[in-house]
Amino acid sequence: MKFDVVVIGGGPAGMMAAGVAGSKGKKVLLIEKNDKLGKKLFITGKGRCNLSNSADKEEFITHITRNSKFLFSAFNNFFNDDLVDFFNKLGLKTKVERAGRIFPLSDKSSDVIKALEKHLRNNNVAVRLGTKIKSIIAEKDEIKGLELEDGFIYCSSVIIATGGLSYPLTGSTGDGYEFAKKLGHQITELRPSLVPLVVKEEFIKDIQGLSLRNVSVKAICDNKVLFEDIGEMLFTHYGLSGPLILSASFYISEKIYKNKQTYIMIDLKPGLTHEELDRRLLKDFELYKNKYYKNSLDDLLPKKLIPVIIKLSGIPEDRQVNQITREERRFIVNLLKGLSFEIIGTRPISEAIVTSGGVNIKEVNPKTMESKIVKGLYFAGEILDIDAFTGGYNLQIAFSTGYTAGLNC
Repeated sequence: MKFDVVVIGGGPAGMMAAGVAGSKGKKVLLIEKNDKLGKKLFITGKGRCNLSNSADKEEFITHITRNSKFLFSAFNNFFNDDLVDFFNKLGLKTKVERAGRIFPLSDKSSDVIKALEKHLRNNNVAVRLGTKIKSIIAEKDEIKGLELEDGFIYCSSVIIATGGLSYPLTGSTGDGYEFAKKLGHQITELRPSLVPLVVKEEFIKDIQGLSLRNVSVKAICDNKVLFEDIGEMLFTHYGLSGPLILSASFYISEKIYKNKQTYIMIDLKPGLTHEELDRRLLKDFELYKNKYYKNSLDDLLPKKLIPVIIKLSGIPEDRQVNQITREERRFIVNLLKGLSFEIIGTRPISEAIVTSGGVNIKEVNPKTMESKIVKGLYFAGEILDIDAFTGGYNLQIAFSTGYTAGLNC
């Protein structure tokens, strides 16, 4: 079998690259080892698929945590407005939500996958599912083809878009890293990025499942604030998760690996100063002055969180509110403005949103995504040593690098 281009990986980067290469009249084959395309894409954004972010390039770049300058050419080729136009032409309408997040209007990731499959059909891309690749063949530093379990495919270009190591059940098992290494590429250290955190405090199990909005989170190590932002978070049976925590994890994961004491401090009421919150608490205590302490916080806190705050405050739950002292009330205020958790680890890389590390970008031409080591070898998406915060940034990177690789292969 002979093709001009073979794309390995049927995720966002691979499908974009294959379709773009096909649009240039290339004979293209897309190989996916799963039995369907877009398996990881299907679960992104809790099934809603956060496609990109509407931020301008200057703002967008600030949300890319590793090797952002490498993406200048790719973003010039294909950026968020191009992506919206691309999907609109395929019949998929989009919308912009809070913090610039771009979603399909239908809120269905399956519709995104259908649009990308249409992109492949429109450009005559052959698709082979359930197919594993044994090796990529190069002679004299030039691509010659691929060896499959059932034969050989001749081609002059290969685009590796196999993703990282996160969510291995979706097929992201690191195959692309092995292909790249065997072809002479360096793989930088692979670590979880944007990953839930494990805490020391046992009481976390009492509030698992509780989601909070509009809270402030600080990541602290060696008395230095490494990260601070306001948004959403989630308590789990092992610790902390949600958008704020995933972003914080980027800043503290390295500290955790070095066994440095790190903390997450949560301000449950960031819209109020200590003095304002004290007045608010005093007002509630006046309202419920003849009730027990355990029955006085319903207007201020989620029900699931109340027993934990009561226990941490050290005030007996059956004490009458009118017997709580000013000092005790101020202690409660400090607790609500600084609920602290000691971080003792991260969840495994398999649970990370993206993989930090990958193919060394010094060995890849940023204008074309072609290898500087092997002619005809290209990379796109998460396999590259680039990652960003949540909010649609990582998917845009996949689409932009995929577009650039497909354009130049």
